[in-house]
Amino acid sequence: MTLIIDIQYFASVNLYKSLHKFSNIVFEQYETYQKMGFRNRCQVAGAEGMINLSVPLVGGRDQKVLVKDVRISGRQRWAAQHWKTIVSCYSRSPWFEFYRDELEGLYGRRFDFLLDWDLACFDWSLRALGMSVPVALTDRWEKAYGDAGMIDWRGQLLPKNRERGFITAGVETGVEGGCDGAGNGGEIRQYRQVFEERIGFIPNLSILDLLFCEGKNAIRYIQSS
Repeated sequence: MTLIIDIQYFASVNLYKSLHKFSNIVFEQYETYQKMGFRNRCQVAGAEGMINLSVPLVGGRDQKVLVKDVRISGRQRWAAQHWKTIVSCYSRSPWFEFYRDELEGLYGRRFDFLLDWDLACFDWSLRALGMSVPVALTDRWEKAYGDAGMIDWRGQLLPKNRERGFITAGVETGVEGGCDGAGNGGEIRQYRQVFEERIGFIPNLSILDLLFCEGKNAIRYIQSS
């Protein structure tokens, strides 16, 4: 079965919980850019709570261009700022040093297009998790996919429904158990987060949070959720 979804910047744990249920994943590149998603944003946890890391874009968030044509603004040192925040949030996590050098190298590379950056982040996360999922990009815009072997989750994993995941009104996932992080509406399975004693557990943050906190155990968490 094929999953079609919008491209995201170090997507939330929710997405990865579903990947092992699909034979391949297709990222939408011919949609018009939408400002309310995770395409240029990821969420991590700091000492005071959740932090949004946003990639600055040429033309701003309100531009009406295809996702494949969205350019990253080079006028801001966003990558260095994001990496500094990540270090501040996770330097005390048990697995940060294990991933640090390679991830710092990724943030040190130059990317002109948001799509290329997001694909690089996804590729890195799969390798860090030890997952192998064939990835492709759409070759045209389709309003809806009616094929039996294709599941369309475009526009469903959004900041506003982060805690609920993909389970939203009117959406049929076609996968038993859905992707709400809690099976069928039960309690979300937790793992030990860096600032949990101070701010409580925050579910479905960026995959970076899970990797830094759980390391090689992250894949078992994902597959058992």
